[in-house]
Amino acid sequence: MTRKVTDVTHLNDCRPANPWQRVTAALHTWRTRRHEHAPPTDDTESPAPEPVPGANTLWRMRTTVKDEPGSLAVLCTALAGHRVDILSLQTHPLAEGTVDEFLLRAPAELPASAISTAVRSAGGADTWIERADAHDLVDAPTRILGLAARTALDAAELPLALRQLLGRCTIRSQPAPAGGGRAADGVPVEGALDDTVMRLRAPEGGLITVERPYLPFTPTEFARARALVELDARLGPRVPRGRDVLTLAEGSDITVRRADTRDLEAARAMHERCSDRTLKLRYHGPVGDADRYLNHLLSPRFGRTLAVQTASGRLVGLGHLLWDGDETEIALIVEDAWQRRGVGGELLGRLVAMATEGGCRSVYAVTQASNTGMVAAMRGLGLPLDYQVEEGTLVITARLGEPVASSAGELGSASAS
Repeated sequence: MTRKVTDVTHLNDCRPANPWQRVTAALHTWRTRRHEHAPPTDDTESPAPEPVPGANTLWRMRTTVKDEPGSLAVLCTALAGHRVDILSLQTHPLAEGTVDEFLLRAPAELPASAISTAVRSAGGADTWIERADAHDLVDAPTRILGLAARTALDAAELPLALRQLLGRCTIRSQPAPAGGGRAADGVPVEGALDDTVMRLRAPEGGLITVERPYLPFTPTEFARARALVELDARLGPRVPRGRDVLTLAEGSDITVRRADTRDLEAARAMHERCSDRTLKLRYHGPVGDADRYLNHLLSPRFGRTLAVQTASGRLVGLGHLLWDGDETEIALIVEDAWQRRGVGGELLGRLVAMATEGGCRSVYAVTQASNTGMVAAMRGLGLPLDYQVEEGTLVITARLGEPVASSAGELGSASAS
């Protein structure tokens, strides 16, 4: 469970149970020990490997120049003096000055600090630079159209599309309070931009907050993000309809498909068939509270959910891939009669494939140290794992590498187009 689910509990004015508080505190302790994801505010140069003669390095750079004739020409001349090629340029007009965003190709032996110094001497201010890769060679209009197409196909794509549009940032979705109120009080319908934080009204009445402490947002970026959210609102709820029919080792057929809030009643019925132990291992709190989290977990706004159905159509398992700020959580529940039959492993592998295709570098699972089934399933991924134990709560983090082989794309992966 993520802290966002705890937030839902607060919004419903229900006091969280003590087990939940312990899990939340343990997860907070684990997070505070992890490294920061945001680069420094000035030069984000990474340790460079030994330069190869004749090799080049790609850089993304942003700087502010005066909005007057000749200022950009002076900057380009300074870069040319260091044999730096400008592969692409975007301009972000401001009230005073212009933010210019470059994709540069520079000699491998030229450090980022030298490029920043040259830009500063040519009149550039508030310069930010980091390494780029081949994906940055796609021109901005093409990239934005691709993100819009992905968002149009799948409501769960919106947070990932925003992250790819805006770079390394933290995105949090706050649902509307129960009873029809709005969580976006004080935020205009068109959203609000405040330097490194933008707030956008979510289509269902909640609030989407995007933070990028290391680099202020420009009005152009805000307009692009708002356009994606408006597209999402116009299209309404949507989930890819692909499904796979699989045969388990014992011979039973199951269907794996995407799920959303339309599966709420079926998920509640599955909870009724689950033992108290299964529900406690999944939700870490009182059994009676389990159903309260389903509406949040099944919402595409907070991630993706996979459902497992039997040949008769009964739902027997759920797997969640949850966007948790700049982290990604994996969570599973399989009803007792279908445990230890390969259902959990199948769900986990598909969720990891989705996370990998979505550009996530790692995923984590929060469980209890006694949950040997979840530990075994995580180990079965064949990925490097990190373990953190706090007061009986176990957080397992898998570092993602090559995409996991599965048909997740047919079920609505991040690469759908």
